[in-house]
Amino acid sequence: MKKYENIKGTEALLISLIENGVDTIFGYPGGTIMPFYDDLYDHADKINHILVRHEQGAVHAAEGYARSTGKVGVCVATSGPGATNFVTGIADAMMDSTPIVCITAQINADKLGTNFFQEADMVGITRPITKWNYQITSASEIAETMARAFWIAKSGKPGPVVISITKNAQTERTDFCYNPEELLKGVATEKPKATEEEIRKAAELLNGAKRPLIVAGHGVVIANAEKELEELAEKGNIPVATTLLGISALPSDSEKLVGTVGMHGNIAPNAMTQEADVLLAVGMRFSDRVTGETHGYARKAKIIHIEIERAEIDKNIKSDLAINADAKETLGQIAKLIEYRDRQEWFDFAKKENDYEYQKIIAPELNSSDYISMGQVVAKVSQKTDAGAIVVTDVGQNQMFSARYSKFKHSRSWVTSGGLGTMGFGLPAAIGAKIGNPEREVIAIVGDGGFQMNIQELGTVMQSKIGVKIVLMNNHFLGMVRQWQELFYDKRYAFTRLDNPDFQKVASAYGIASERVLNPADLDGAVERMLKSPGAYLLEVAVKEEENVFPMIPAGATLSDIIYEKPEKK
Repeated sequence: MKKYENIKGTEALLISLIENGVDTIFGYPGGTIMPFYDDLYDHADKINHILVRHEQGAVHAAEGYARSTGKVGVCVATSGPGATNFVTGIADAMMDSTPIVCITAQINADKLGTNFFQEADMVGITRPITKWNYQITSASEIAETMARAFWIAKSGKPGPVVISITKNAQTERTDFCYNPEELLKGVATEKPKATEEEIRKAAELLNGAKRPLIVAGHGVVIANAEKELEELAEKGNIPVATTLLGISALPSDSEKLVGTVGMHGNIAPNAMTQEADVLLAVGMRFSDRVTGETHGYARKAKIIHIEIERAEIDKNIKSDLAINADAKETLGQIAKLIEYRDRQEWFDFAKKENDYEYQKIIAPELNSSDYISMGQVVAKVSQKTDAGAIVVTDVGQNQMFSARYSKFKHSRSWVTSGGLGTMGFGLPAAIGAKIGNPEREVIAIVGDGGFQMNIQELGTVMQSKIGVKIVLMNNHFLGMVRQWQELFYDKRYAFTRLDNPDFQKVASAYGIASERVLNPADLDGAVERMLKSPGAYLLEVAVKEEENVFPMIPAGATLSDIIYEKPEKK
């Protein structure tokens, strides 16, 4: 490992990034981070810097990059408001186990605690929403701190790390050698492993089950365990459902895939959860959006929980067999002991429920000629991209319709904000996904509410010539809030109606090609024109204003209380 003598802290920081394979950072310069940017100027051949228009956009872009590539995303901001603008994105990354390293500047160490201009205690502010955070006050700390930062961000259950670096630490000189193996001595770097007894018990439960169900979460994708999941399902003839963030872990055309569980999931996997005799949950944390009221969740099932983060085990749902281990290794070991079983009746149950959902909900949405349904838009985009695009969504009805109607051939093709539900996530996260996957089509599906929360990132698209395609489903409402107001608040639409700008003029101002679709008959051609257009494109679709996304598990209800339409008043 090369040793450097008497180099500046910023040079040491940049070498650390390069040694960790960082090729792109998303950021916004300012006063106290200026020394870093001055040295970054000389490393433009090694690190691509994407200038965002707001620091929140930088974090979401780093998330989109990380989620779609499997690498650690990196973002940079100055001190004070620049740093605090990171907070929402950091919380989002923590909830969704996204590995990012957020570097924020800080005032000189000798001024800390004096309420100096643009001082904000980022270590204190972000402690509850990070895997680890640390303030560097001397250049000599950079090597060990950065080695720990990248290891912690990507190890075990991944998540965000915040590194606050004082201005003096950036300008000080130090001798520097970046050797993670040496620097991480004393840090526990081994993954937890399943015991032989746990593997044997899991296989016995699955082999003896008449109605087993695998629920695959985001952890399957994080662990690169997609092949092992598929092998286990195929070998044992076991149906698989995914959580919202587990979507794309199996190809959409897999015969074993029965749909997505949860509040707006598919009817079949929710019903199967309630009828299963063995439920294998892997890489998921039993979120309330998956379980509904926990007292009524999977009451007939023996539950096997494979989870790398021990704190998640038995936190929300008590398991019968808890396996604190890596998903990839553990699924592979269980698969070796799994035996094929004829479960035709169980798959017929899934088909019956899915057929009912098609007739009750899907067919009316997709075949409407009187208005454009959000389902039609998403299905058309998926069809025209041959299920090969990376789909990045915002939060709300656009997100749920995208989850229901998007099709995927490849893993890491679905990027959305799950645990925190962050409006404004879609556009900047799509920017990050496109930067990380320049050869793939990246589609941002957004609503008119969330889009406007980070609409300024169209400037990033323009300046960096990022060829992301934006599908804006405009219903002039905060759609998901309006749906709840309709269903549970007697149609009292309190402050959810949106008077929007002319989005075509907005796109034009940023030099982005655009089109507006008003009629269902024009949708097909418009999507084709968007996909054939070089560079970025905004396709605005006027969708039905008061459309609801069903099925739905109401708040406070169990999976058995699923509704398919607006409930009648009692």
